[in-house]
Formats: sequence, structure tokens, C-alpha cells
Amino acid sequence: MAALNPGGILGPGTIAPVSEGQAQAAGFEAWQAELHGHEVIYRIAGEGPAVLLIHGMINSSRHWRELAEQLATDHTVIAPDLIGHGDSATPRGDYSIGAHAAAIRDLVAALGIRSATVVGHSLGGGIAMQFFWQFPERVERLVLISSGGLGPRVSPLLRVAAMPGASPAVALASRPRVLAALEAVANALERHGSDRGVYLDAVVRALRPLQGAGQRRAFLQTLRSVIDVQGQKVSARDRLYLLGEMPTLIVWGERDRTIPLQHGLEAQHSIPNCRFETLPRAAHFPNLEDPEGLAGVLASFMETTSPAHIVDSEWRDVIGQRARLRRVA
Repeated sequence: MAALNPGGILGPGTIAPVSEGQAQAAGFEAWQAELHGHEVIYRIAGEGPAVLLIHGMINSSRHWRELAEQLATDHTVIAPDLIGHGDSATPRGDYSIGAHAAAIRDLVAALGIRSATVVGHSLGGGIAMQFFWQFPERVERLVLISSGGLGPRVSPLLRVAAMPGASPAVALASRPRVLAALEAVANALERHGSDRGVYLDAVVRALRPLQGAGQRRAFLQTLRSVIDVQGQKVSARDRLYLLGEMPTLIVWGERDRTIPLQHGLEAQHSIPNCRFETLPRAAHFPNLEDPEGLAGVLASFMETTSPAHIVDSEWRDVIGQRARLRRVA
């Protein structure tokens, strides 16, 4: 891996620390980069082999903090805010998973990182897979946490939010008074030991960043690029065989009500030598609900696997085995 230089790759003023008010705790510092005219925020910690953390929909790099600080003892951990998420810009533009993957490639290239263990949660899992399809030479290992793109089923709330005309309802649901009421109900349910309280708490956490019009627009564009009223419309299942030479780990929260654990089990059977782990304490957000358990699983996986090094000629061989090229009469 090339030496990391967060402040000087793109030229003066292009990458710099964020203001003091935005900075995170020491060890997971926030930086800003200008990529293609848009401000991108990312956080970084530690030294060693690179680990790239890709968050899910309506999340941000902040949601990785506890995990990042544990991994940073042995690794350089990089966690960007996707465009339209967290503190990054919310332009009118392309919010497809391919566009997100390309933006992440540009950021890590600017940082001088040639390859990394790529970890994706939920939507970030779909982006992590897309990152591998597009830039296989940059991926050393792949980790999918409660990942999207592995089957059609998804939370009914997300299917409803993806419907045309849902924007006013999303704006209403993200108002502070509504969020406070939902949070009170979630707390009451959790006190009574109901898993529905954990799910509702996750809904509140997801809605809270959507109080700004730009954030809502970015959320709906991202959501509708991968989900419609029938469920997830973007699937990686026809390409999972390409992971045959890639060390792959799938992790799922056993209490997940957003994306079913069964998706991960089915994907495991399609990926040669794939590992599958569950976290009993976690629902859809293992990085928040059980960061210690997740850190242990990730550390063990990285310690017991060797990084892949895929070159273009090898990628051609993998694709060519199933391409069945033939002349059309």
C-alpha cells in the first residue's frame, strides 16, 4: 500500500481537516476533500494495512467510530461520508451504487491507497460489491454486513418510501416532534423487552438526518436506485461466483428486521470459501448495536486470511469461463 498522505495528494486546499466544531474524537479525525467540485467528508484512524468502511443509507462515517477505534490498533481505517449522506455535499446528480463506488475509488486514489479490505453495511454492502466488480485490483478482502443486493426482501417502510409521491410523508416523519414521539414509543417497547422497540429505534435513527431538503432528496434518489415497491431491484446474486478468489466474510445481526438473515445464508452458498457469522445482540446495525462483537469477527477474519491480489489478466480468465463467446449466425 502506498504511504497515506491525507493532506497533500490533490494539491493545496483540496484535502484538509474539517473545522474544530465538526471534528470527531482523537483517533477518528474528520477530513474534507473536494472531488469533482463537491465536498466529501471522510474520517481516518490508525496505521497499517488499509480497511475501507462504507456505511449504509442515511448513515455516515460517524456510525463507524467505535468499530474504527478498535480496528485502528493494527490498521489504517478510512470511512467516507457517501455523497448525499452525513456531512458530504448533497448535489443533484447520480446516486446509483456505481456512482458511489466510483466516487470512493477517486477518494482512495487521492489518498494514495492502492488496495484495502473493503467493508460495507446495508446499502454499503451493495456498494462494496459494486466497487469489487468495477475495481477488483483495489480489493484485498470483502466484508458484507447485513448487506443489500443479496435478495429481493426488504423492510416494508423502505418499499413505501420508494413509492412516487412519498417525499411529503418522509418530510413529515422526520420532523423533530414526530421523531420525539417515535423515540418515546421505542424506549417503552424496549423496556418491555420487545424487538419492535429495537426496530423502531433504528427507524428514528434513520429519519433524524432527513430534516434538510437536500438530505431528503439525496435519500430518495439513492433509495429509488435500489428499491421499488416490490423490494430490492438491484441484485448481485448473478455475479457472486466472481468472488471465488476473494476472501469474503458475511456478517448478520440475528435480530435484523430490515433485510432478512436468509439473504446472507443463501449468498454464502453461492460464494466459494465464504465465511458467515451472526451476532445475537445485533439487529440491522451491528456497528452500533454490537461494535465489540463485530470488531472481533473482523479482526479474526483479517488475521486468518491472506489479501487477494487480482490483476486484469486474472479477471479476464474468471469472466471468460462463463462468457461463452461465440459468433452470431
